Amino acid sequence: MTAGDAGLFGEGLFADAEADPGAAPVDRGAPLAVRMRPRSLDEVVGQTHLLGPRAPLRRLVEADEPMSLVLYGPPGTGKTTLAHVISLATKRSFVQLS
Repeated sequence: MTAGDAGLFGEGLFADAEADPGAAPVDRGAPLAVRMRPRSLDEVVGQTHLLGPRAPLRRLVEADEPMSLVLYGPPGTGKTTLAHVISLATKRSFVQLS
């Protein structure tokens, strides 16, 4: 392996070194889906009507005021990921209920 190559478990696509330095660290032993989840509002893809510049949810998060939020929808649509990203952005605790 040369210096420019990236090993599967070393530096490269899945390495923590490339993650947002302000984001919470991710356990290297966590499942790939957990390691690849967005860790900031800017990493969330889609929903620009809610998360784009001056959009309602982004303004709510950036206001950094106490809030409660209930997300609902089918499994696998990103509710838990979005809640976790919001908790990181506001530096508030996140309680997951299923």
